[in-house]
Amino acid sequence: MPAMTLPALPEETFRRVLCVVAHPDDMEYGMSAAVARWTSRGIEVAYLLLTRGEAGMPNPPEETARLRVAEQRAACDVVGVEQLTVLEHPDGVLVYGLDLRRDICREIRRFKPDAVFGSAFDVETGFGFDQADHRAAGLATLDAIRDAGNRWVFPEQVTDEGLEPHSPRWYLQPGFQNATHGVDVTGEPLRRGVASLEAHAGYLAALPDHPVPAEFIPQFAAMSGKLLGVEHAVLFRAHDLQAPPDFDAVD
Repeated sequence: MPAMTLPALPEETFRRVLCVVAHPDDMEYGMSAAVARWTSRGIEVAYLLLTRGEAGMPNPPEETARLRVAEQRAACDVVGVEQLTVLEHPDGVLVYGLDLRRDICREIRRFKPDAVFGSAFDVETGFGFDQADHRAAGLATLDAIRDAGNRWVFPEQVTDEGLEPHSPRWYLQPGFQNATHGVDVTGEPLRRGVASLEAHAGYLAALPDHPVPAEFIPQFAAMSGKLLGVEHAVLFRAHDLQAPPDFDAVD
């Protein structure tokens, strides 16, 4: 039997999307093409980077951090992201814990997104073992989504900073495995997605044998497009946090 076509992500319900990742360039390996589509349709997208990526190159850390943040700003401009927040948690040794959850919770309460995109936190992926910072960022984002809706978690943000609790409806993860939805990025969104990774020119030049963005990004998008029934797509694992529990799915 032919594989079932995945449904499109219900982006028509989105007004604001917050993307939380560990490093500069984490959004540019495919996901930014979906961001380009969203911003072109009037959806406001903000990026929250938890580190400055200072451990990702052989240059001195402060020099690397300046370069990578600047390249991330350029990548954001390509896909229409105006709001970029970069925190200074240590790159390479990002620690899951209350400090990380608190910082992500603060940004959720401040930006009030309808959907939050976070990294996957599986140890092993289809591409090998995932990097430790990605896993810490993904798990902290998941927990911070729940934290943000509870005024008694990090209550100082409510009482001292004037941030009201907020509960996003959608939690999105990369759909590399077990995708549930997709976004059609055929045409201009894909071109802008490729260009956003190309904006990390200094970083990519420091990586030996890195594939050419204009070759591998469309290749993966074409593979994903087959599951959505379009030429090019980005896949997500989407969770509707306001949907009633499906007790029929429990054995």
